[in-house]
Amino acid sequence: MWLSARRDVLDTALARKAFARVARTEVLVPVELPSIIEAALKRRVIEILGMTRRAGQAVSGFTKAREWLVADRAAVVVQASDGSPDERARLLNGRVVPVVTPLPAVALGQIFGRDQAVHIAVSAGRLATMLLTESERLAGMSRTRADADQPGG
Repeated sequence: MWLSARRDVLDTALARKAFARVARTEVLVPVELPSIIEAALKRRVIEILGMTRRAGQAVSGFTKAREWLVADRAAVVVQASDGSPDERARLLNGRVVPVVTPLPAVALGQIFGRDQAVHIAVSAGRLATMLLTESERLAGMSRTRADADQPGG
């Protein structure tokens, strides 16, 4: 059984008992399945960011991230979900780079051995691609049904 990594799709499948219908048998699906999947995706993003840091493919901090952006070394920018949109714009300074906001500053900071990290630059490569994919899935699972009804949601 395959569903999109979107909370509204999963909620609809659970409400319509689609798992049992497709399996053609009784299926016991935990009520907290969306939360379980969201937590697993958060762990996956944390693991990938940890790998990028250990591989020397990521830096944190406004100054270092800005240096990587100026040198065209950053393929992905990770911003804290609770960071300031104005600071994000100031960091990017008009540059077109994929930006993801998967986790709050405290969670990002733990990956880099800091109290918090708001700006992270990741260099091009397989880990950056994986990070983009998993961050997109997490964003889809983090949306509420009301968010999905909004334009652009």
